[in-house]
Amino acid sequence: GMEGLSVGSVLLTGCDGGLGLGLLKGLLEQPSPPRRLFAACTDPQGKGRGDQPAPKPSCPHADVTDPNSIKAAVGKVREEVGSAGLNLLVNNTSTTRRSTLATETAENMSLVYTTNTIGPLQTSQAFLPLLKEAAEAKGQREMSCSRAAIINISSILGSIEVAEAWEERQDICYRCSKAALNMLTKCLALEYGSSGILCVSVDPGHVTPPLEPGMGPVTLEESVRGVLQLLAQLSATSNGTFWDWRGQRLPW
Repeated sequence: GMEGLSVGSVLLTGCDGGLGLGLLKGLLEQPSPPRRLFAACTDPQGKGRGDQPAPKPSCPHADVTDPNSIKAAVGKVREEVGSAGLNLLVNNTSTTRRSTLATETAENMSLVYTTNTIGPLQTSQAFLPLLKEAAEAKGQREMSCSRAAIINISSILGSIEVAEAWEERQDICYRCSKAALNMLTKCLALEYGSSGILCVSVDPGHVTPPLEPGMGPVTLEESVRGVLQLLAQLSATSNGTFWDWRGQRLPW
């Protein structure tokens, strides 16, 4: 619906630039924006922001590859949300290395997997108690992003069935990390679903560097608008599934 995404508290990782900042701005512009919005930056000084103004929300430093950094972010969020818990965790931190099958390396594979797959795992584990509190706090029984959810920002490049854009971009390390992230989404859904926490993978279509023209949303704004519209519509039947910014279900 056009009423937008209404959610009490959100933690968004990877707000150093690009999609993270776009989602942040989109959330703030919702008809009823989150009462608590935590923009977790890997670089707390915001050097990666260029000329972007610093976001208004509290900005815990959160390096998703560092458990101590995540733990500190959890403490900061708990201070502000209290027993209401955290409604929505968006695991958006992502990195890539351009590569082909011929040039792929163990170093690339391990660096990209650490950020794109292990990062969301560690962040989800750490915020689970707060997500459970949110799931229990709400009077409503229906699963939704307004109640309690983990959204993993994935990519169609991680779809084994679609195997899109092979000619344009092999990027083995990125594809493998996103396929693994999709399996993580399924595992989270199987384990946390019974606690009322919705877990979904979302392809925002906005990859860096961009794919060929016509292969994704025209603008970052279009991507953000689509993703937020999708999040507003997700329900129990979407638990453990994969969607794109157009609101279309994607094959694993």
